Order: sequence, then C-alpha cells, then structure tokens
Amino acid sequence: MADLWWYQYALIGLIFAWSGFVRTSLGFGGAVLALPFLLLVVNDPLLFLPIIAVHLLIFSSWIAWQGNRQLKRESGNASVESNIDWGYLRKALKIMIVPKLVGVVGLLTLPANIMTSIIFGIVLVYAIGYVLNKPFKSNNKYIDYVLLALGGYVSGTSLIGAPLIVAVFASHVVKEQLRDTMFVLWFILVVIKMISFLFAGVDLQLIHQLWLLPCAFAGHLLGERAHRYIVKADTGVFFRVLGGVLIFVSIMGLVFSPS
Repeated sequence: MADLWWYQYALIGLIFAWSGFVRTSLGFGGAVLALPFLLLVVNDPLLFLPIIAVHLLIFSSWIAWQGNRQLKRESGNASVESNIDWGYLRKALKIMIVPKLVGVVGLLTLPANIMTSIIFGIVLVYAIGYVLNKPFKSNNKYIDYVLLALGGYVSGTSLIGAPLIVAVFASHVVKEQLRDTMFVLWFILVVIKMISFLFAGVDLQLIHQLWLLPCAFAGHLLGERAHRYIVKADTGVFFRVLGGVLIFVSIMGLVFSPS
C-alpha cells in the first residue's frame, strides 16, 4: 500500500472503522461487509485479509473476555455461568472442523460464483424469516449440520462464511450469549486461517496493522453502544435487525461476487 494516494488511505481507514462497528455491534459481518468496499479501493484480497484476520483475533478475544467479566461482576459470583454457550460451540466445531481444514488446504474448490450463490441464497431464506419475525427452522439437525459444514468450508477458503454460520447459531443460542459465542468461534477459525497464511508466506501487513487498528477500535466503541441497545430490545426487534443485516450482507455478496 506504499504507492496509494492520500484519499485511498482515508477510505481504507473509514472502511476499517465501519468493519469494527459491524463486528462489535452484531458479532459478525466485519469482514464480509468491509471486503467488497476495500476491493473497490485496491483490488487485492491478500492485502486486506491478513489485516482483517489479526483485528478479528484481537477484538474477538477482548470482547469475549469483557463480556464474561461483566457477567460475573453483575452477578457478584465468580462461578456464574459463562456468557458463552460452550455446549453448542463444541457441538458446532465438531461438525465444522474437517470442512474448515479442507477449505484451508484447497482440496476441494468449487467455482467462486456457484459457491457465493449457494451461500447467500441460503442466508436470504434465513434473513427474510427473521425480518418477518418468523425465523426459519429446519426442524432437522442434519440440515443444520450441512449448513454448518458449508459455512466451515467457506470460512476456510475465504472469510465470507460468517452469515451462514450465524444464521444457524441464532436458532440455537440465546441472544444474550450469541455475540460472545460467535467471537470465540471466530477466534478459533481465524487462528487456523492465520496458520495457513504463515505457511503460504503471505505478508501479514504488520506496518499497516498499526494505523488501522485505531480505526477499527473507533468503530468498536460505537459498536458497543449499538450492541447494548440491540440486546435490550425485545426478541422480535433483535431478529429483525439481524435479518436486515443478513439481507444486506447477501445482496452485497451477490453484487460483488465474481462472475
């Protein structure tokens, strides 16, 4: 990014602030809602993916730790139940880990346009149900397994699997635990992705991490306020917000998908 114009740096900083806001307020979407805009500035995914991954590692661990500490402080009991649904997290990881590794090593690669259409088409079904306050439920655990496996595979090949994974988690994890549970999952999945970057010799853009991290942090602070409002809202409002964002994510993904 050494030969960019000043306005390109400014746009990149604003987009990373937007990424931090979305990630913190909803617990997902920081990558998928930022990457299309970043690629309009500089069309090089490997320039931004390591930066997004490092930011996700930092903020996911921090937010999950803060949420658990706040829960204990409010209850006055250090042994209080965690703000993370560890049971469903372990169950989902058992389903996702093999497809995740397959995606990382590239053993199976579907055409990008087909993969994108499948993912965002399924997400749209979930999202419309949330907006109408009638969340789609498969009533079949094996369908959920397929969706989680697909989300795990896509998260291995790229960073756009989050909407599909969240759509399943939202049906099984209470809203008060959803964000922090997702952040623990993202941390685990991104660590695997970062290892693949290191083995492949991808430049982690450490210099640009330094000035983009404060941008993401500014968005994070605003996202914390938005998240508190969303959680305090009734369940119908929460799912409508979630559904609206998923629809937006899906449209963005389809518009900017490779042809």
